[in-house]
Amino acid sequence: MILNLLHINAPFMKTASLNRICKGTILVVVFALVIITISCQKGPECYTFKDFELVPKTDVHLHINTADPRYMGMATRYNFNVISPNVDSRLPVDRQLDTSISIKKLWPDRFSFLGTFSVDSFGKPRFTKDIIKWINKCMAEGAAGIKIWKNIGMVLTDAEGRYVMVDDPSFDSIFNYLEEKKIPVMGHLGEPKNCWLPLEQMTDSGNYRYYKANPQYHMYLHPEAPSYDDQINARDNLLRKHPGLVFVAAHLASLEWNVDEIATRLDMFPNMNIDLSARMAHLQYQSVTDLQHVRNFLIKYQDRVAYGTDITISPDERDPEARLQALLERWKSNWIYLATDSVQKIKNISGDVKGLRLPKEVIDKIYKRNADRFFSHI
Repeated sequence: MILNLLHINAPFMKTASLNRICKGTILVVVFALVIITISCQKGPECYTFKDFELVPKTDVHLHINTADPRYMGMATRYNFNVISPNVDSRLPVDRQLDTSISIKKLWPDRFSFLGTFSVDSFGKPRFTKDIIKWINKCMAEGAAGIKIWKNIGMVLTDAEGRYVMVDDPSFDSIFNYLEEKKIPVMGHLGEPKNCWLPLEQMTDSGNYRYYKANPQYHMYLHPEAPSYDDQINARDNLLRKHPGLVFVAAHLASLEWNVDEIATRLDMFPNMNIDLSARMAHLQYQSVTDLQHVRNFLIKYQDRVAYGTDITISPDERDPEARLQALLERWKSNWIYLATDSVQKIKNISGDVKGLRLPKEVIDKIYKRNADRFFSHI
């Protein structure tokens, strides 16, 4: 419209004046387009906090070890699907499987689980055959994959007392089977680097509290055990030996302290993906210093990242309401950090944490679409 009016009045204007007006008009139009573009980016491209309840989401790492309907009821209320990994820890694996089966029957469209196997019979003649048989049972009962835990590499020892790492030849047949059958594997191997530091040097107060309460897993106190690098190298070697293994490296692949280190492994291993569970504070710690670097990492690897919390709900939970509240607060805080640019205080680190405000498409992948792809049984 403006340009047409200028052309109509052109005969009555000096050429130089016309040129100045046209140039000024073009600048105004360009500026207006920039403002419109920015407004679009500020608007529909990204979610707000109000969208939290509306957007379909999946928590790929929420340990629900009870059929108490309140937990899945709240997940449904806030539009979450849940993947509950079984773990070779305190609860017997058969009991965990039974609980998962019962929950899945009640919430077939919302709940899925990962089976696991016990390594208590390591070194015995039927070790491999029994584990493969158990894996098949888990999958037949509806498991979306198999979880392996940090006891491999940090607790398990052989007959001579040597620590057994995940790339030990004793596991080759098991991982060959998982690779051949395209059964997804979630691996919690190693621990955060803080685990090998004195308590007072830890960058995440959540790590401080955990290792103070669980000194058996505080590797700084156990110099005889494999080092942090030993854990990472064993996991990397496992993926080299089994390049077709569909693998989700839990807890930011135990490389939570540096997104560049995670990027190196994602580039190195095309079938490796990661979840964010229990390590969000480590991302936040880095983004306080360089927000754009962390944001760029998640955008670049948006197809390789899944959301999770790693909250554990015990079968004998003493205060279910408090547990529900803690889970909801974690879900909301993580959404604020990933989806908005709001500033919040984070319990486990010092300093204000500004949100990354990731684009909608990235949020949809991290919160739902990648989980659907990683674990096809969902």
